[in-house]
Amino acid sequence: MKFGKYLEKQAKEDWRSFYLDYKGLKDLIKESAKEAETQGPAAFSPRTTSLSIVRAAKTADAAEERFFQKLEAEVEKVGKFTQRVVAELRQRLANLQPKADKAAAAAGATDEKERLMEAAAAAGATDEKERLMEEAKLIGEDYLQLEKYANLNYMGVHKILKKHDKLLPHSPCRQFYIAHLHQQPWVQGTYSDVLVHLSNCYSQLRGDQAGQKNEDASQGFVRSTTKYWVRAEDVSNVKYHVLQHLPVFQFDKHDFSGDAQLINSVYFDNENLELYHGRLDKKPNAIALRIRWYGPGEPKKVFIERKTHRESWKGEESVKERFTLDEDKVVPFLEMEYGLEQAVADLRAAGKSEKEIENFSTLFTEVRQQIDSKQLRPFIRTQYMRTAFQIPFDSTVRISMDTNLCMIKENPDEGPSCTLAGRWYRDPSLPINRNEITRFPHAVLEVKLSLGQGQESPAWVQELLESGYLTEVHKFSKFIHGSCTLTPELVQAVPYWVDDESVRPSMLLSAPAVRPADAAAASSSAAAGNGQHVSVEVQEELTSPVAVDKPRKRTPGLEDLSHPLLGDQPTLRLLPDPSKIKGFAKSLRGDGDAPGFWMKLLGPKGPPPVRQPGTTMMRIEPKTFFANERTFLSWLHMAVTLGSIAAALLGFSNTKGQTGLSAHLVEIIALILLPVAISMCGYAIFIFKWRSDMIAKKRPQHFDDRVGPLGLCAAVVTALVAILIVSFIDFIDFLESTKPSPDPTPSPGPGPAPSPALLMPNPAGGVQRLVELAAGLTKPSLIQSS
Repeated sequence: MKFGKYLEKQAKEDWRSFYLDYKGLKDLIKESAKEAETQGPAAFSPRTTSLSIVRAAKTADAAEERFFQKLEAEVEKVGKFTQRVVAELRQRLANLQPKADKAAAAAGATDEKERLMEAAAAAGATDEKERLMEEAKLIGEDYLQLEKYANLNYMGVHKILKKHDKLLPHSPCRQFYIAHLHQQPWVQGTYSDVLVHLSNCYSQLRGDQAGQKNEDASQGFVRSTTKYWVRAEDVSNVKYHVLQHLPVFQFDKHDFSGDAQLINSVYFDNENLELYHGRLDKKPNAIALRIRWYGPGEPKKVFIERKTHRESWKGEESVKERFTLDEDKVVPFLEMEYGLEQAVADLRAAGKSEKEIENFSTLFTEVRQQIDSKQLRPFIRTQYMRTAFQIPFDSTVRISMDTNLCMIKENPDEGPSCTLAGRWYRDPSLPINRNEITRFPHAVLEVKLSLGQGQESPAWVQELLESGYLTEVHKFSKFIHGSCTLTPELVQAVPYWVDDESVRPSMLLSAPAVRPADAAAASSSAAAGNGQHVSVEVQEELTSPVAVDKPRKRTPGLEDLSHPLLGDQPTLRLLPDPSKIKGFAKSLRGDGDAPGFWMKLLGPKGPPPVRQPGTTMMRIEPKTFFANERTFLSWLHMAVTLGSIAAALLGFSNTKGQTGLSAHLVEIIALILLPVAISMCGYAIFIFKWRSDMIAKKRPQHFDDRVGPLGLCAAVVTALVAILIVSFIDFIDFLESTKPSPDPTPSPGPGPAPSPALLMPNPAGGVQRLVELAAGLTKPSLIQSS
């Protein structure tokens, strides 16, 4: 579909006049191209001018000039409308908040007299609460519509600039104008405060109760965690669905901007990447060690965290443990200069209990020994904006979403390492080269459950998992992804998701070197100054203020880069087709992709398995694919056996000139078995293909088919029963034919007695009578004598 038609179809009717005038801009581009053909390039101008030469007066602006004037006016129109709608949403939320507070106060009244007074003062409190919930829902839906409006117009500007550069190659402008577009308030501005206030309203209406804050010196967490990828365009949809059930968690309300908080984590490893390979292979007791701090600016207090992997099939749970340190004590701790005695003294001075000090001492000593014995040093940093959804200090259900995720090398390629510089994290003043940073293209959502024995996850969590917006990536790790992308020369194994087609461009942008075959061409073209242009998407990534390439080198494009871990083409597609996403409600996305007739008939039944605490999704290994092939061959072997028997019976049967059921018994049996064999072949192929797709995508569904084998078994039993019935009927006919017929003559008379062979029935259909007719022998005596 052409983008103009797509924009017309997706536009909201009430806002139609505020969308980008894509058709008008396209007409101006066509007019500019026609002028360029007749008048020559309008951009041509001599390099000198004169103040005394009178030039011909312009009667009208050129079409290309009118195009830029209109484009600027359209961008300004979109920005003003976005600001207006956001202001309206903020005002609606400001009006809703006092009403939500009042409803929460009425619900939280503890004194009986006060409760009666509140109930009398607010007649129909339940209806009022439902009305407020509906009003909050409308505000959320309008916010999502506004984001869709902004995305459509943003995409429209990209498309129209691409068309301009295609039809007017002598005056390309896309690269410059996209950089200008990024400075517009409606593009770079954040309106996540709307979601924060909306979350507060929902929390008040639900009556959420905060838990008890844990301020122990050392803390441990035991919970089941599942990680998912979320497309950037689906982030707001997922956020809005979650905040209807969980509030946006604000750990520090005095230092929290918007709905997200900056998190930096410095991961440790050694030259052999021992921790990387241990976590990748999921070895028992494999650890990940990191130092984490929250918020922008220089860290003041940090968390030393250790994650330990345990085998779930043994009934064990992976554990995350951590303790806090002041920033000025981190380097002495890593250099073994800050000992346990000093740390315990500091804790006692801070008023910590003996039990807290005991727990802290154990973890402090173990982490210190592991850093020393494994020679761990700062290796990879992960940086992202995290939005957490959680009832304060209640970890029963916790959902976090990480956006703007990037991984950075802690030790620069050109400069001293952190150890030599006497630091535990990279010097912020050092520039970051292109191959020292990688930006992950998707948001990462984590669902963390800490449920009691027999307690199930809430229904809305299951709805979120089944919406189609989330793609589960089993055991995804930011540390593992950053390590293999930025240090490919050190890794001996890579995770499976690096072959995904959506991750490939971001890894290529961090490739360690340009292809040798293209290096000479790149340098010569740069020296010649021939004006080659890199794609806007690549230029946006590589010219960011964070990532600076080496000076006096042409910025390479994707076609120039080659990552050692990637092949020529991607081999995996984890994310589903956006057009087939089910969504949260039929009104937003439709019914989704309903299963077809054959899937309903043969496909597995029942809902996807609900992941309970203490269980782990199956680990997909190559032998799983082989098991699927063996199952396919087993079904095929049975089908070929039945088909061969049926074909042999049809091939060797000879019923010419015969009538009756007995004469066609062989053909009947073959025609009963043959359709069963064909159905079994079709079922085997269908299930093999379906199961291969499920295994490749690692979808959390039942891989076993609970209906198909029973159906085939029923078909085989039905066929055998039919054969039994037909054979039984034929046997009855046989018994009927063996009864002696009454003799029409009163006495046998003289003569020889008839041969017993002639009186014996012929179950083979009268073979002996055929012999008599062929030999011309009609007298029994002759047959008997012969």
